[in-house]
Amino acid sequence: MRDPGISVVICVYTEDRWEDILAAVSSVRAQSYPALETLLVVDHNQALLDRLAREYKEAGDVRVLANAGPRGLSAGRNTGIAASHGEVIAFLDDDAVAERDWLRRFAEGYADPRVMAVGGRTMPVWASGRRPAWFPEEFDWVVGCTYRGLPPGRVRVRNVLGGNASFRRTAFEAAGGFATGIGRDGDRRPLGCEETELCIRLTRARPDAVLLIDDRAVIHHRVPAAREHFAYFRTRAYAEGLSKALVSRSVGADKGLESERRYTTRVLPAGIARGLRDALLARPGGAGRAGSIVAGVLTAAGGYVVGSVRARRGGPTFSVVRIEGGTLTDAGVRIGEDTGSDLGVRIAGDTTNDPRVRIGEDTTSDPGGRIYGDAANDPGARTDRDTTSDPRARIDGDTASDPGARTERDPA
Repeated sequence: MRDPGISVVICVYTEDRWEDILAAVSSVRAQSYPALETLLVVDHNQALLDRLAREYKEAGDVRVLANAGPRGLSAGRNTGIAASHGEVIAFLDDDAVAERDWLRRFAEGYADPRVMAVGGRTMPVWASGRRPAWFPEEFDWVVGCTYRGLPPGRVRVRNVLGGNASFRRTAFEAAGGFATGIGRDGDRRPLGCEETELCIRLTRARPDAVLLIDDRAVIHHRVPAAREHFAYFRTRAYAEGLSKALVSRSVGADKGLESERRYTTRVLPAGIARGLRDALLARPGGAGRAGSIVAGVLTAAGGYVVGSVRARRGGPTFSVVRIEGGTLTDAGVRIGEDTGSDLGVRIAGDTTNDPRVRIGEDTTSDPGGRIYGDAANDPGARTDRDTTSDPRARIDGDTASDPGARTERDPA
């Protein structure tokens, strides 16, 4: 198979992250496997749209677009997908930088035509310079990073993690885009799970689809000081519970919570035991980490219960769009209404009365690899070795800072 052309979509929403946005774009432009294009999708912020349009006015490889859908990350991603030209579309957070071989590792995964998505490993860069002593690695997903419990190497998974992920264009043609009404909306409550819902929907639409994580596709994600505090930890865990309730409403609890059951019954008890052991050995933060794991589980469970009750009472809904040839079309799918627990997704609703939004134009204000192992996104996979303090350290143990180091699961 020929090397795929990869478009990179970076969704942005605030000028407060100006330097981060520039750094993210620079990291894409420095890739050893060049991106076909970089698309900056601005979420309903005219001042930021204008500023970025001026910044990249002369850049032929960077396009600046306005989010053509409702406010939020999902609609921004859908806008980028529709406007892009690549066979593969990769997503990078606006406050992250990618290592030089990030896109190369993604491209290698698509050598197998069954592969519909490839994700990578996201490492936290703490504003304070080091991980808070009480913050358990098992909960790094709270700050948008790869958490302890994910399997190492290049492995098959249920879902990729949205801030460091890529999909074939045909994946969106088969399953539709990211669901709007779920996921993040600027600085509001930090919901998530939009990529989980999409990936489960994709494997239903394409049962032969293979989704991978390759932990050599590394990005470094900035964690601001506000997110190093327990108050954010608690808020994000609660929001995750709310989001998981919506996903379960869409795809059924069996699929929606499949990996989470393994995570809560295998990974987290081991994390609590480690924390208590460290406390007994008078190591800093041991008791705090154990307590935070318990608090995080209880808070997420509370959010899930509240979200499930709201969904049954006709509470929050989300919808799916169809993406075809640069056009976003409402697919007529509404989740959270009286649609049962199974989306039954065939993205082909009656769209005759729905407005179509053309994306392919400039809307700015300025004229490789075999699959090794099948961990099925099992967060219970053993990753019980200590990781180093180096933000580039591999998740599967102290194997030095080389992100390209080979693993047991990927002898290629």
